[in-house]
Amino acid sequence: MTIGGSIALIAVGAILKWAVTAHVSFIDLQTAGTVIFVVGLISLPLSLLYTFMWSERDRRDRTMGPPPPGY
Repeated sequence: MTIGGSIALIAVGAILKWAVTAHVSFIDLQTAGTVIFVVGLISLPLSLLYTFMWSERDRRDRTMGPPPPGY
């Protein structure tokens, strides 16, 4: 999941948790909002870690020079 996806999950979860006052019979919207919010909070540091680890590897690959002949 990307950083934008994580932020979107946090936003949707927060809206469902604190801004929606409707009640439906088949699902509790506040509980669903809490679950979505927590999933977004957990995925945000993971996506940041993945992004920075990936960019670090890419930067290292570019500084090592061209590949040897026949690669």
